[in-house]
Amino acid sequence: MKKKALGLTLAAAAAFVALPADATPGSGASGTILARGVAHEKVKSHSPGPYDVVVQQITIAPGGHTGWHTHPGSAVAVVKSGTLTIYDGDDPTCTGREIPPGHVYLDPGRGHVHLGRNESTTTPLEIVVTYLDVQVGGGVRQDADNPGNCSF
Repeated sequence: MKKKALGLTLAAAAAFVALPADATPGSGASGTILARGVAHEKVKSHSPGPYDVVVQQITIAPGGHTGWHTHPGSAVAVVKSGTLTIYDGDDPTCTGREIPPGHVYLDPGRGHVHLGRNESTTTPLEIVVTYLDVQVGGGVRQDADNPGNCSF
């Protein structure tokens, strides 16, 4: 019993000590989570110097698509609603990969040509994308030629 009481006392003391002495609650600040998704891959920056991080909300109408493109660096896309179907430009079978709501698509960028489609006929697709390694003041997307591996 003494060991349990000592353990509880030490835990309480540690929690008290861990609090910053000058901590104050926030005032006039709020945050809104635009989207959240589960990532199964890691993201690494390849930029040797300063770069922009850009966050963009994208809506794709039913039957719409992004066109073939790449990004200057990694892109992390969180699907808020609808289903994102990704086609890779180097996939000779043109097999789409479906990313459902609440999941993440990680694009390596740097020449990885791909196309995102909303294959629904009724539901808009909403995604929030965070782009890394964007040249300061530069664009987040580079259009690419149709690689010819898909019939669309």
